[in-house]
Amino acid sequence: MNKNAFCPTPPMGWNSYDYYGTAVTEEQVKANARAMAEKLKPFGWEYVVIDISWYAHGADGTDQNYFYLPFNTAELDEYARLQPDPARFPSAAGGQGFKPLADYIHSLGLKFGIHIMRGIHRQAAHQHLRIMGTDTTADHIAEPNNVCRWNPYMYGVRNTPEGQAYYDSIIQQYADWGVDFIKCDDICNTDNLNDHTELGYARKHEIEMLSSAIQKAGRPIVLSLSPGPAIIQKSWHYAKHANMWRISDDFWDEWPLLKDMFPRCEIWQDHVKAGCYPDCDMLPVGRLGGGFGRERATGFTRDEQRTMMNLWCLFGSPLMVGAELSLLDDWTLSLLTNQKVLAMLTPDCRPDQIRRTEDEAVWVAENQKTGERYLGLFNLSDQEREVAMDFGDLWPETAQGEELWSGEAVPVAESRLAARLAPHASAVYRLS
Repeated sequence: MNKNAFCPTPPMGWNSYDYYGTAVTEEQVKANARAMAEKLKPFGWEYVVIDISWYAHGADGTDQNYFYLPFNTAELDEYARLQPDPARFPSAAGGQGFKPLADYIHSLGLKFGIHIMRGIHRQAAHQHLRIMGTDTTADHIAEPNNVCRWNPYMYGVRNTPEGQAYYDSIIQQYADWGVDFIKCDDICNTDNLNDHTELGYARKHEIEMLSSAIQKAGRPIVLSLSPGPAIIQKSWHYAKHANMWRISDDFWDEWPLLKDMFPRCEIWQDHVKAGCYPDCDMLPVGRLGGGFGRERATGFTRDEQRTMMNLWCLFGSPLMVGAELSLLDDWTLSLLTNQKVLAMLTPDCRPDQIRRTEDEAVWVAENQKTGERYLGLFNLSDQEREVAMDFGDLWPETAQGEELWSGEAVPVAESRLAARLAPHASAVYRLS
């Protein structure tokens, strides 16, 4: 199978983490799926993704001291493969796994995804569980000196035929369940405080094992790699083996993190193509943090939220909403369903940063199939500011622009367009 055909446009969906942390339940996933099917599906949103710890017994995202329980028990089958915790996912009982839940989400016309951690659960190694299709036990493929520095669940997997057999077995299980999307953590950059060293890419063989297993499984499964920052020198390897890779560490609703995404997009802009997407991470909009014990509204202003959507769509990043979808207000819904803005997301629309300073940024994009042209003006400063672009050399025949949020038609004089923007605000235009 051609992995680049798995997602010809950047995946759009919902991920449980920003609201539920480690503690989402089956009914909560179903409620968000129903909300997506009703409100967002007509606009291209389709993936429903369960994030971390779906197998952990007693997971409770409200206690930050025990967010990832250091030596908790997990639900495992006899072949060292993690299973959904039946206390939170009752339809998984009796060895059903996520198939009943995946079937439900598919019945809504949506796609189903899960988060996994790189490696094999340490409980499987300690119990010497057998790897399916081999006479080898988990302790023989595990590397106990290789543990994620922020989550102690898993051991690394050795680069051996038996290690590959383990990855083949878990991916085949996910395919049998009906999984369409896998977000694999602790793998994109395994030393994610450092952008540029081989140390951060020390587990590339596990990326290759996952990719190989997906090819064998016979089901198109999108592979997303986390966390970042992705290593630009390894762009070819990400593109060869995965569909998405994070270009930042976890992204939350804080202006400094959003402003920092501009230089990240700058270095990755030439690596966006069909089936291969540098990933700016989730959209922390709407209501967040309920599973963390402190439900709150996003900390982004409305101007900042539009700036985020403008950059993500011009750049061509996947879009994953972190909000509780059943609580979407009308304004947030309008943010996520602006068809004119979402039209920029296709990889046919090639992004190009024209200028970036400490105070402003200018991006353009041109759809190579339709000829549509776009211009994004961004005020990155803390004061009101005029941001302008002269594009006579680029598109001298341009006569008019339409601002895609307001719908306002703006005449273009002498191949120049300017906007007076509030702090952290932006404007994006379709030019004609």
